[in-house]
Amino acid sequence: MSAGAETQARLSVELAGDVVRLRVPGTPPGELHRLALRDGCPCATCRHPVSGQRLFESPAVVPAAHIASAEAVGGAVEIVWEDGHRSVFDGSWLAAEVEAGATSRPPRPLTFWESTLDPRQLTADHADVISERAELRRWLAGVAEYGFGVLTGAPTADGSVADVAALFAHVRATNYGRVFDVSVRLDATKLADTALPLSLHTDNAYRVPAPSLQLLQCLVADADGGDTVLVDGFRSVSLLGEASPEALALLARTPIRFSYRDAAAELWADVPVVELAPNGLPTAVHVNNRSKGLPTGSPSAVEAWYSAYFELLALLEHPDAQVRFRLAPGDVVVFDNLRVLHGRTGFSSVGSRRLQGCYADRDGLLSTLDVLARLDS
Repeated sequence: MSAGAETQARLSVELAGDVVRLRVPGTPPGELHRLALRDGCPCATCRHPVSGQRLFESPAVVPAAHIASAEAVGGAVEIVWEDGHRSVFDGSWLAAEVEAGATSRPPRPLTFWESTLDPRQLTADHADVISERAELRRWLAGVAEYGFGVLTGAPTADGSVADVAALFAHVRATNYGRVFDVSVRLDATKLADTALPLSLHTDNAYRVPAPSLQLLQCLVADADGGDTVLVDGFRSVSLLGEASPEALALLARTPIRFSYRDAAAELWADVPVVELAPNGLPTAVHVNNRSKGLPTGSPSAVEAWYSAYFELLALLEHPDAQVRFRLAPGDVVVFDNLRVLHGRTGFSSVGSRRLQGCYADRDGLLSTLDVLARLDS
């Protein structure tokens, strides 16, 4: 018998009024309330067999549910309710709920990084990811954990970047189209289409919601320079929180208006530069010098905001924070647009440089990753 199976077999429970006390040898005892247990019943009457979604309305069932008996049955706990309904909870599910109650639900793993990170660690070959499920899963896991990844050897036909996105997510069309070009042009109206360097930024902070994934594919790279620069915004936010918690709190509670307009679009959103989860961890960074508006409030409040903002920018722009690499034709870089800031060095206007990009969202990538894990389990 495996260690996990042995632990489940030794589950014991005790009913104490509205609370079920769960005891697993070697771990602290835990308690689960009847309301949560009835709401979480996994039986076929209560849950859809495919999606796992609840089939009843919680207010109509949960408040009046009271436990008649609770006992350990092998590696599970069986609860009989006073109305005769029967719930059987797997011991591993119960243990996870107890652990979540004692601490919190474990987040997806995130690894912060700096300039010492070798991008080859997060690189895969296009032919491998489309032919080997394990390689696709490995590569996507790296993107989820580190916030970016690189594919080499992808086809360089127009629109191929959208085909890469379709490996794990739906392409998100915007006013820029399903796929957009970034090319050096003498008559360029956008900074991205010139040979000038691009400062670190996140895209589309003026959208609600902003796209959470971006893909950029190199199609032509004859010009010198133009190295891709990436920075882990979550790491910089964490460092700011350690050094200046008041500055981080100010950036997180102060909305800034980001905006964009052209002949066919008028877009704006009021969002803070940093968004934090209830546990204080960053969930989004919005930094874009070109579309950023001005803070509002008293002169002293505005001065304090700029002080905090420039402190964050100093951390983001420090050379120790930056990973740099050059994209070759066929290379695709995928990055979390709400975590990883991107920019580029300047390059020679002699020769050609052409990228194509598209947007997608985190949920598609994370869903594909979890489905792949389920298939391999």
